[in-house]
Amino acid sequence: MANFRSGFTLRRMVEAARELTEHVSVQQRIDAVLRLMGGYGGNYGKGRPLVDALEDVAQDAVLHEDFALAQRFQRFAAYAGGELFLEILEMYYDERAQRRSEEMMRRMVAMGADRAVAALDVLCRDNPDATAVDARDLFRGIARSTDNLGLGKGEGGIQLSTREVRRLQEYGHMEILLRNLPRPTSAEAARVVGEVLADADAELLAQLLELKARQAGLAALRAAVNDPDSTESALHACLKNQEWIFGGAYVTELARRQYTPDTILDIPLLRVDGSLHVVELKRANIKDLVIRRSGHLMLGAPPHQAVSQAQNYLRAMDEDRLAILEKYGVDTRRASATVVIGHSRYVNEKISPDEVAQTLRTYNSHKARIEVITYETLLDSAARMLALSSARQDTDPAEETAA
Repeated sequence: MANFRSGFTLRRMVEAARELTEHVSVQQRIDAVLRLMGGYGGNYGKGRPLVDALEDVAQDAVLHEDFALAQRFQRFAAYAGGELFLEILEMYYDERAQRRSEEMMRRMVAMGADRAVAALDVLCRDNPDATAVDARDLFRGIARSTDNLGLGKGEGGIQLSTREVRRLQEYGHMEILLRNLPRPTSAEAARVVGEVLADADAELLAQLLELKARQAGLAALRAAVNDPDSTESALHACLKNQEWIFGGAYVTELARRQYTPDTILDIPLLRVDGSLHVVELKRANIKDLVIRRSGHLMLGAPPHQAVSQAQNYLRAMDEDRLAILEKYGVDTRRASATVVIGHSRYVNEKISPDEVAQTLRTYNSHKARIEVITYETLLDSAARMLALSSARQDTDPAEETAA
């Protein structure tokens, strides 16, 4: 059961956000949210209708390519739906809360450095002849020991209070900017790095950080696919807001996942032409993805069932196309779909990866609106895109000019 939230602070943030857009339709949707929340006092519209109204604002902002505002209202919706705590919203959109969080981070870093000095003092006291190698071994051991720390769920685990869970979530939303830059080992190195950052191209740094984030996202997806016990939910979590993995034809992932009463989409993507593309996710561990019957290779029952599910989604949205277009601004007429299912590593060992790929190519050649791909294909194509992006980042601008 969802733990719906709302209150004075959310209403104040929604009112402030309205001033950030000049698009009439977005303003109208924000006004609808404010009417739903009512005046100051009461429960401020707490409930599912408020979550849906906030998601509608986010989606309309996406359609106007105002992605910052869309993300803001997605976070508002996550808070209203019980997925985020209020402290997270304040950290993002309240300057005083941001300053408090930054000060806390600085204090944590200072505390860590102080503890490191204390550990070195103990090392030198117990071993006056200790060397830099001994110090490295000490901290390496401390770092490795953290792998054995965790939050258990059994009787021997730790039951966290709501306050502690809130604090952990707040840490999870913090970032140390430019954390992958080289670490200076001396005052001179620190000065050099400082000068480099002062002259750095902000756009280039943003591209590098985005590339790092995509590499991390792809690694997380690969790890989930390689785990035979990964559920559809685990795979969905790795792919959320990672529309780049599906190729350059998609602008963004839409906030709303439900457009008809009987369809809840896994990943709704917006094409560059404003039309909808549906991604339906299934497990990676599918043994009968491809089967052999009478000497011929064919898809097994699981992918056929997934395709039928996608067909029903597309049919339902075709039938309600005009209502969906008017209400949500998304064109679902002749929407397309991709079913991501299985991986050759889990298929019967007598069927090779090449045979799996050939069987899917044959099947897809007879489909107009629905394509079936494996997680193997998805990972490989995304890895190639990242490799091309990395190559462009590594290209020397001077060499390009000379060429």
